[in-house]
Amino acid sequence: MIDQEPLDPTEAFAELGRIKLNETDLDHVLGRIAELAKRTIPGADEVSVTLIPGKGPRTAAFTGELALALDERQYEIGAGPCLEAATTTATVSIPDLTREERWPDYRSLALDSGVHSALSVGLPVDQTVTGALNIYATKPDAFDDDAALMAQTFSGYAAVALANAHLYDVTATLAQHMQAAMESRAVIEQAKGIIMGDRHCTADEAFKILSKLSQDTNRKLRDVAEALVANAARGRG
Repeated sequence: MIDQEPLDPTEAFAELGRIKLNETDLDHVLGRIAELAKRTIPGADEVSVTLIPGKGPRTAAFTGELALALDERQYEIGAGPCLEAATTTATVSIPDLTREERWPDYRSLALDSGVHSALSVGLPVDQTVTGALNIYATKPDAFDDDAALMAQTFSGYAAVALANAHLYDVTATLAQHMQAAMESRAVIEQAKGIIMGDRHCTADEAFKILSKLSQDTNRKLRDVAEALVANAARGRG
């Protein structure tokens, strides 16, 4: 179980900086950001992280089901503090939901759930992904000026950690795709060589034969090539 004792901000910032991207993944970084924020920002009862990639908003991490439910309600109606903060990368504060006139659907759910204060701070990740750190409290006026400043400072550190994790994740995925492409090319070249030897044809003719076999059998070119190479290896054995 994660220690929920309050955490000194300096320790939280240091921990964000100590995250080793080669030993974790993006989901773990997001979860750690939410956990540290809950322990660091005064007045926080629940915390979530909203991300808005190209496919629309999602809650990428949360410390409790209450935060998740409030986030998802905002996504359903297409409006709310977390969406505004994420799209504008600004800070949106709701000191007391009983006095809040914006977003009535969200307001009703929040009050019915026992939430009376909310604070969302924008998290710029990169040019294609934005997000927000969402902090919820059961008490009204839970976030004073110091708490809001702490949330903004924390979000600055979190944005750097998140941007680095996102970049690392994208780079690792690209490297995996490149490796797979290189492996595909290698096995296709092997298959072409086998066909050239059997049919006494050129490399272009061998590729056309391989492509036609792929189309006729409705299988990927790499799969056809791998099967041909495997059959040839068994034949040599």
